[in-house]
Amino acid sequence: MENRKNYQKELDRIIEDISMTGKKPRLLLHACCAPCSSYVLEYLSPFFDITILYYNPNISKEEEFQKRYAELSRLIKEMGLEDNVKLLEPEYDPKEFFSRVKGYENCREGGDRCTICYSLRLEAAVRKAEEMKADYFCTTLSISPLKDAVRLNTIGESLGKLYSVKWLPSDFKKKGGYQRSIELSKQYSLYRQDYCGCIYSERERREIY
Repeated sequence: MENRKNYQKELDRIIEDISMTGKKPRLLLHACCAPCSSYVLEYLSPFFDITILYYNPNISKEEEFQKRYAELSRLIKEMGLEDNVKLLEPEYDPKEFFSRVKGYENCREGGDRCTICYSLRLEAAVRKAEEMKADYFCTTLSISPLKDAVRLNTIGESLGKLYSVKWLPSDFKKKGGYQRSIELSKQYSLYRQDYCGCIYSERERREIY
């Protein structure tokens, strides 16, 4: 059956309810990089106290991993969000990613390998959210036109039920979110990568270009 949920409208309703309380809930936000985080932070920071989990074991090169983290840290400072956005120190360990996607190495981007990767990162996010007693958890991934918002939200909703932490529904590419992320990336001179980070995505990009 086709999923007809409008995740943006669901998020709008939640934010409207939060605005009426005058109290910011705690949000654990999984972030993949600074460009994708830019609009999401601009959008959500007025309504949530945000802790960012930069958990991305799919990134195959440590230099790339650290470069994206540094850009995210710089963005938070330059956007003046240090008072209500906390960035957790990451650990670089790609072994779990390679273990989880074994047998799916030849999937095209957007296929089953990506679904496994979504699940891996969102599982880490919900566990951290539960540990810190956050009210919600979410990811920046849905801002990308290449990422499947239905799959991300379906995984997030299921994990939220398992861990008793509310999933924050979202499709951040809506309402001009992706275009705004491009504008903010230019404004803050952010490093914008052209692949998700894994060696399989990088290989596919080389095949195309």
